[in-house]
Amino acid sequence: MSNSTADELPPIESSEFPLTTAQVGMTAFLCSEAAFFSTLVVAYLIYLGEDQSGPTPAESLSLTRAVINSAFLLGSSGTIMLAMNARKANSLSGFSIWMFLTITLGVLFLVGTAYEWEELIYKDGLTIGRNLFGTTFYTLIGFHAFHVTVGLILLTIITCLERAGRISPDAEAPELVSWYWHFVDAVWIVIFGVVYWMGT
Repeated sequence: MSNSTADELPPIESSEFPLTTAQVGMTAFLCSEAAFFSTLVVAYLIYLGEDQSGPTPAESLSLTRAVINSAFLLGSSGTIMLAMNARKANSLSGFSIWMFLTITLGVLFLVGTAYEWEELIYKDGLTIGRNLFGTTFYTLIGFHAFHVTVGLILLTIITCLERAGRISPDAEAPELVSWYWHFVDAVWIVIFGVVYWMGT
């Protein structure tokens, strides 16, 4: 009787965690980064409109310039996705071309940020110590630009190692770096909405 009951039990399905150890580590890191940027965004919103003197966001920020700069960064999310697809297809040339475009778009974004800062500092007189807007703006945008810079360095290293044949086809590093890059782009979407869309 007992043998018959045991035979009728459904088979135990093995549950396999969908992420590797490296992917879990990267996910945890990105969550901590999201908390960090959330703090900066909340601080920006708290002090927005509290200044007694200008320049204000509406007086100094350019929505058109921000849209153009955003196009560079968000476009790079598409090119790095194509680079990862090319890598999965074992196309080194395709991977290299799309990664080069990704890096170029990232550099153009940083150039646009530098141009914006030059205009704000020398034309509008907005420095980090000028008022609360200047302090929170340069802190938030500065940390994001720093993360973009780190991403560009990682993308360049990954591209060089891949072209040199130093990365195995099963290596997760290129995919994890692409996660980081998509995260940087997602943070920028929030910054664009809060700083540029609301501010202007």
